[in-house]
Amino acid sequence: MVTDQGGRASEADGGPVRHIPVMLAEVLAALDPAPGKIILDGTFGAGGYTSALLDAGAEVIALDRDPTAISAGQPMVAAAGGRLKLIHSRFSELADHVPEGGLDGIVFDIGVSSMQIDEAERGFSFQRQGPLDMRMSGAGVSAADVVNRAKVSDLIRIFGFLGEEKQAGRIARAIEKRRAEQPFEKTRDLANLIETVTPRKAKDKIHPATRVFQALRIFVNDELGELAHALFAAEQALKPGGRLVVVTFHSLEDRIVKTFFQDRSGKAGGSRHLPLVTARDATFTPVGKPMVAASEEESSRNTRARSAKLRAGIRTQAPSPGTDLSIFNLPELASLARLGG
Repeated sequence: MVTDQGGRASEADGGPVRHIPVMLAEVLAALDPAPGKIILDGTFGAGGYTSALLDAGAEVIALDRDPTAISAGQPMVAAAGGRLKLIHSRFSELADHVPEGGLDGIVFDIGVSSMQIDEAERGFSFQRQGPLDMRMSGAGVSAADVVNRAKVSDLIRIFGFLGEEKQAGRIARAIEKRRAEQPFEKTRDLANLIETVTPRKAKDKIHPATRVFQALRIFVNDELGELAHALFAAEQALKPGGRLVVVTFHSLEDRIVKTFFQDRSGKAGGSRHLPLVTARDATFTPVGKPMVAASEEESSRNTRARSAKLRAGIRTQAPSPGTDLSIFNLPELASLARLGG
């Protein structure tokens, strides 16, 4: 089984299959699950990590903001004999679900689930026609709201920063012109416009709309903000010796995780962009190498693993220095609330 470049799981005949947990062996090695330990899976999805943690004897608290994932996971809850709690919640709100005494481990798998990609009605992919939605929770501002309501300047920033799209200006202006005549409602409608504005070249490995769709998904679900808040929450929730393991699939996400662990390393830091930071007691010590990538063997059979990066740390006894989102240098983008229907 493999996943295509859109993250959708498939078999050789092109039929969809269930989500394959990426870097499972590396995640388990970093988390060190065992009987008596309580581990939180902040991104349950199809339950790949949770299932393996249960098999290792741990108790699991699993979260997911997608109500579909919660519903699909109920048979696993029933089979776990009381060792699994599956909760509909954003992982940034994990502090609301931490037992007294804290957690022994936390794992985050950052990114969209292949199950969500496969469901055309969710609107995450232009591979299949569906509503231009992309909301993981099924509530709030949709991708269609953003495309049809945001200012051109805001669209340029969203596509340029979150999608790293070099043609962000050209695409945003084409969207503005087209939506004045007819609003965007379907995934392929938007994808076709983008392909017309920025035609695919022979050397291009991805469809011209890929980066824009990625940017819209990240923006609609506030994925970078959610990750940043979740990291701070994890620091508060872990007991001394507890382990935090994060798997990312995008450079922007990995940069946030890398920055967090560097900031919590206890070493004085800084860069040509940021002021010098005074050294303080470390709240995390590294687990193995600072970053671990998926093996060549896994990447060859699961294309979703090709961009995967794992970073992990062990919680010390030092008190948390608190929440400071400025360390991530996140961009100021349009307000989601202002774009609502």
